[in-house]
Amino acid sequence: MAGDVLLLGCGRLGSAILEGWLLTEALPPARLVIATPSSKPAAEAARALGARVVTSPEGIEGLSRVVLAVKPGLWRQALAPWLPALAPDAVVLSVMAGVSGADIAAGVEGRPVARLMPTTAVAQAQGVAALWADSLEAAAAAQAAFGRLADLVPLADETLFHAATAVSGCAPAFIHALVEALAEAGAAEGLDPDAAARLARGALRSAAAGEATGAPLAALIDRIASPGGVTRAGLEAMREAGLAPLAAATVEAAIRRSRELG
Repeated sequence: MAGDVLLLGCGRLGSAILEGWLLTEALPPARLVIATPSSKPAAEAARALGARVVTSPEGIEGLSRVVLAVKPGLWRQALAPWLPALAPDAVVLSVMAGVSGADIAAGVEGRPVARLMPTTAVAQAQGVAALWADSLEAAAAAQAAFGRLADLVPLADETLFHAATAVSGCAPAFIHALVEALAEAGAAEGLDPDAAARLARGALRSAAAGEATGAPLAALIDRIASPGGVTRAGLEAMREAGLAPLAAATVEAAIRRSRELG
């Protein structure tokens, strides 16, 4: 898709997206317009490569895509000055939680809209993102902008974003919490706390390496947990302690809060 791309907002997620674009060269810096009210390291790195970093739309027109990465409660007032700079067929890509596609479409005068919920690992081109689009055109624009940064998982229904957020957007924190608990358990068994943390974090990296193979999760477990072995004993203890109910309660709580906020 020809034309320049506007990144509206360069906070934590906006910066991660920008870092991913620079890393993968998914979008040429010369085609990027970054709207941010304050200096950000990622924006300055993009500026050094030819991107325009601005605080207002003065002198800018014909934008083909806009990525909304501002706080959900402020998006209308943040976007309003930029509407005249958007091409009539510009596609709007939102990474904001809790703002529906219909609301966004109404605010951008009916332009195509796609919603994504990416993890911040898009900065390393290792992200995952739920995707819902109101048209094939919007879906294609989302793929072009984010396909190199994340595994895009299409949702059949926009309401499924609550569940997708719990399972992907929030889950890295849940996984880190489990790793932290394992390190603490290792320390309780006599390991030096620093050694326990390094071993647990190393195990997380090993798990990520296995995940990169694309093998089914059950197969990845079985590769490590042989029948009657040490790992299998630990897994059985996790299940007896209520691993499945704990996971269900965690996801349900995150979904409940997501609905309250959205």
